[in-house]
Amino acid sequence: MSSKLSTFICQNCGTETSQYFGKCLNCNSWNSIVEEIKSKSSTYKGIKSSKKAIPFHEISSQKISRFTTGFKEFDRVLGGGIVPGSVVLLGGEPGIGKSTIVLQSAGKISLNEKVLYVTAEESLEQVKIRWERLNQNSIDLKIFAETNLSLIIEEIKRVNPSFAIIDSVQAIHNHEMESSPGSVSQVRACSSELQNLAKNNNIALLVIGHVTKDGALAGPKTLEHLVDVVINFEGDNISSHRLLRGIKNRFGSTFEIGIFEMLEEGLREINNPSSIFTNKENISGVTTTITNEGTRPFAVDIQALVNKSFYSNPRRTTTGISINRLHQILAVIEKHVGIKLSEFDCYVATGGGFEINDPSSDLGVAISIISSLKNIPPVGSSSFIGELGLSGQVRKSNNLRTKIEEAARLGIKNIVVPRLEEDLNNFKNLINIKEISNIKEAVNYALLQ
Repeated sequence: MSSKLSTFICQNCGTETSQYFGKCLNCNSWNSIVEEIKSKSSTYKGIKSSKKAIPFHEISSQKISRFTTGFKEFDRVLGGGIVPGSVVLLGGEPGIGKSTIVLQSAGKISLNEKVLYVTAEESLEQVKIRWERLNQNSIDLKIFAETNLSLIIEEIKRVNPSFAIIDSVQAIHNHEMESSPGSVSQVRACSSELQNLAKNNNIALLVIGHVTKDGALAGPKTLEHLVDVVINFEGDNISSHRLLRGIKNRFGSTFEIGIFEMLEEGLREINNPSSIFTNKENISGVTTTITNEGTRPFAVDIQALVNKSFYSNPRRTTTGISINRLHQILAVIEKHVGIKLSEFDCYVATGGGFEINDPSSDLGVAISIISSLKNIPPVGSSSFIGELGLSGQVRKSNNLRTKIEEAARLGIKNIVVPRLEEDLNNFKNLINIKEISNIKEAVNYALLQ
């Protein structure tokens, strides 16, 4: 016998309650709780398994055999390529290019592997129009338009591809559940079924997911826990550049990024990202820093504009860095350099609006601010690396050697770094290294030569 169970689920965070509330007790969002009907079996069926627990030394260690996506930038974010049997979740804003990059990759992968593309949001004719616009080639790529989970699973088992794509998980539904497609319970149930299918049949699965208005992946948080890799596709409607950012990766480092450019014929990967975030002109208020995203170093320009304020509270505006970091850097400059900035508006932006989370960019921000205030260009062809401490000291930076190598590769002649104990003589012939211990030394070198 089976009975139906009514439950109330928050569509924002996935919290379940036995009765309706206007406001979710967990995430405090209003009008997000929806009643959903679940089928509940009254009989228990025992499950027998042939699997047994074994000690570690009996487990055979095998090297992971990956296959390429056809994009080096995509492979970098995945940790070196696609792992068979893995589940990848790709999220991003509507119209950012998720279906485009996936369809391009599907075509490239199909030259060596069997690929199945399941489209639940578009018809076969609509996918064909995009395919012709992208001007792609394929050998073993099959397209399947369906929204019913049971039919999708049957088709995946029949085709038995090496790589399967679901576009998107919010558009498919399990007919055994009475809730609407895209609801928390549907997303959770469909994702769990697809994950089991991928693991049991050693099929690499890529699932496209929607995002909320806040930019977070839509659906319950368990969706992100189920998958092996979570990737976010970022960009805006103004710039043609797109960032593929790793958020979770069980097979590689997290927070790796891949950079693409959106063109009329599709996405093109950018192999030298430093070229799009830097400008070699030596002007006041602009410095260059070398930042790290995952294991990848590249150069980014930091621009500052300091202007006399006509308000009692001067304006502080940032693009690409945290406003709290700017306030901290301004306080360090006032205290340890002796420059009064409380009467000036301060605007700081990164090249291309790229978001920098690496604290070693603090020194570049400080030098650009002082350079703009004094209207003196910093020393030519230079890069500034170092985290500013509250005492005015310039603290050590992570991955400094790779950053120096990147600066030398770009042809930068001078680099300002924290004073270190390690030997940097190997770089002396490639670039002039200036070691400093505090912000005063950095200012004297950069602006008073």
